[in-house]
Amino acid sequence: MKFLLCLLLTSAGVECWHPDEDRVMNLRLSNLGLQGPVPSDIARQVPYLAYLNLSNNSFSGEIPVDISAITYLNVLNIQHNQLSGQIPGQLGVLARLTVFNVSDNLLSGPIPWSLQKFPASNFAGNQGLCGLPLDDCHGKRNWGMTTVLLHRINIESSIGAVVGFVAGFVVAVYCTVSPYLLHLSDFRA
Repeated sequence: MKFLLCLLLTSAGVECWHPDEDRVMNLRLSNLGLQGPVPSDIARQVPYLAYLNLSNNSFSGEIPVDISAITYLNVLNIQHNQLSGQIPGQLGVLARLTVFNVSDNLLSGPIPWSLQKFPASNFAGNQGLCGLPLDDCHGKRNWGMTTVLLHRINIESSIGAVVGFVAGFVVAVYCTVSPYLLHLSDFRA
């Protein structure tokens, strides 16, 4: 029965690891007019996937971070959709990933350094993407630097608050104690 199921699924773009198993190895679902978000729990549904092609559809929403848990993934082709948001940096943990194409979507932000090994053409057509292998992020919102600057502002604010508190405490003690010290010096004289 599993053999027949795998045979039927293969003609629909789904291939199993072995005819006697129900583990999906390849999903070739391009040009089918599919729409909506890519399932956020895709790794739970197809954990043994090696090839994922969802190109030339109308998928929307963000690229699920969960894809990074599909450890056998060699090919991820999600070009020509309407995916938005940033490319999850976690995709860099996919050690077997040899093909990665997100061109012609609505993606933005910096390209994660671990994915910069792929050609610029695989990121083209995303007006908001920047960083290697595309143009640098100068003039565009510098996503990584924003985090660093906010962290620096928080540290500097904390230091400023401590210095202000200590200075205020010293002034308060001086203002409170100095009249008594002056009064004591009057008694000695």
